[in-house]
Amino acid sequence: MLLIYTHNITHRNKYIFNLIFRDLLGINFVLTSNIEEFKNYQDFKLSYTNNPINDELFFISRNLLFESGITEQNISVFEFNSNKVFYATGKLSALPFDVFAASFYLVSRYEEYLPHIRDEHGRFEAKDSLAFLNNFLQKPIVNIWANWIKGLLQKRYPELSFPEKKYEFISTIDIDNAYAYREKGFTRSIGGYLKSLSTLNFKEITERNRVLFGLEKDPYDTYDFQLAILKKYNFKSIYFFLLGDYGVNDKNLPIESKRFQSLIKMLGDYAEIGIHPSYGSNKSKAQLKKEVSRLAKVLHRDVTKSRQHFLKLTLPETYRNLIDIDITDDYTMGFASQIGFRASICTPFNFYDLDMEMETKLKIHPFAIMEGTLKYYMKVHPEDAMQKIKPMIDEVKVVNGVFISLWHNDTINDQKLWKGWRAVYEEMVEYATR
Repeated sequence: MLLIYTHNITHRNKYIFNLIFRDLLGINFVLTSNIEEFKNYQDFKLSYTNNPINDELFFISRNLLFESGITEQNISVFEFNSNKVFYATGKLSALPFDVFAASFYLVSRYEEYLPHIRDEHGRFEAKDSLAFLNNFLQKPIVNIWANWIKGLLQKRYPELSFPEKKYEFISTIDIDNAYAYREKGFTRSIGGYLKSLSTLNFKEITERNRVLFGLEKDPYDTYDFQLAILKKYNFKSIYFFLLGDYGVNDKNLPIESKRFQSLIKMLGDYAEIGIHPSYGSNKSKAQLKKEVSRLAKVLHRDVTKSRQHFLKLTLPETYRNLIDIDITDDYTMGFASQIGFRASICTPFNFYDLDMEMETKLKIHPFAIMEGTLKYYMKVHPEDAMQKIKPMIDEVKVVNGVFISLWHNDTINDQKLWKGWRAVYEEMVEYATR
């Protein structure tokens, strides 16, 4: 058992010690603020305070984990061991920076509570993040730092054992629009025809006709391919279904569609299913609850997983709403405009509510890449995509984390704008499952 001394036990330092020692390193620990107890302890121990107690493994503490409230932080990033660090402490400490405060700042998403300019969808932008501005967004730096702590402990206490952590890959697919033409109903189908006519897009009219008359497969119906890949490479997959009311940014099929319900049930036989809370539900807990209820009714079981449509995440409100309706796992943590690690970590972690100053039971699963980010924001061509994806997978493998990808059913159709991307998806899966 590892004994950790700190002069003041707070919700913040309990949270980050839980994350690093329990979740990332897999070892048990006890916290104490009793100096005599710490001095007399004869087993593995470290201190996190202003000055060392004896000759133990010592980490100098900065103020962040002993504060409450949210204030502007004066952060200066520098390099150590070929990686970026901040909250400098000097040479007396086992590491020249406060690794616990820095980890808390990143994982709690402290910067997203500070005043900032939001994008057109009300989102915190990647370009404003500390990680992007200091060029470490594409590194799971908290995992890397945790391994540094592990190395220091092993050097000081060779008999201290750590469980083996295993790398994992999870493919997640958002179903924003299950079919391009099928099951849209009379009004939406007529609207589709009129839109095609207005742009003289006769090819699309012909395609719609052939699909609706059963002569051709719907272009968004890529499910047979997805399941074939799942069977071939044997990995974990999660589908998130959009079940919101029809609107400008919510255009999936009506839940009354029997074909749509059958699709949800069929995919649920092979993969896990979660809710994709609609754009319109982001500010309405009642709407969110209704959408979760719709999915639960189709599946005949509780729905506990979610990812926000458009990655609309406002802290802490979005996560509080999910907690209130018994969602236990969320997969929204990632940026739309940049690949990388929004919270600088590639392992699931519990959400810490900074306003309430408490660790919650909501598990956050950060994703690393989204195909739309590569194509639309970063302007990457399919033949160059793996040059961006492989380094991300490698970073996760090195620290035995969880690599989570985000794709959509319509982007794997190998047609029109997405020509060539189906091959990228399979190549990513093949590389991620090695």
